[in-house]
Amino acid sequence: MKQMPPVSKFMTPMPHTIAFDATILNALQIMSEHRIRHLPVLEGKTLVGVLSDRDVKLASSFSGALGAEALTVGAVMSLDPFAVLPEASLDQVAADMAENKYGCAVVQQPNGKIVGIFTANDALGVLALELGAFFKQPLGDYGVKTHLQSQAI
Repeated sequence: MKQMPPVSKFMTPMPHTIAFDATILNALQIMSEHRIRHLPVLEGKTLVGVLSDRDVKLASSFSGALGAEALTVGAVMSLDPFAVLPEASLDQVAADMAENKYGCAVVQQPNGKIVGIFTANDALGVLALELGAFFKQPLGDYGVKTHLQSQAI
């Protein structure tokens, strides 16, 4: 029987982060340029939140005359981000994300250093790999292009 892999095997390593006091406009630029939907938020070197594209869109809809230049990440981010250790089991992380409707898990070393992010898209990539292996079809047949293609559980 196979052993459950750690989340670090399937996370996106070295994610982009953003400062607590950065503007929403800056966050939008980073998200757009790198085609990402989640940014861990740091105050100094400490993880204090996660900013999602939904947070940004919701805040932008309420900002009115203020605009994205005046809003800060800290005012819009989700507090208490879901953070896990790199050795956390993939099944437990995915189950916690599904149960609590988290869009991502920030992967941190015990000293607090952010080493990765595991998103719902990463979980779908793992699912595609496993379905392909189970039904003996190569991942390419599904048209899925992901950084997970070279990995298998």
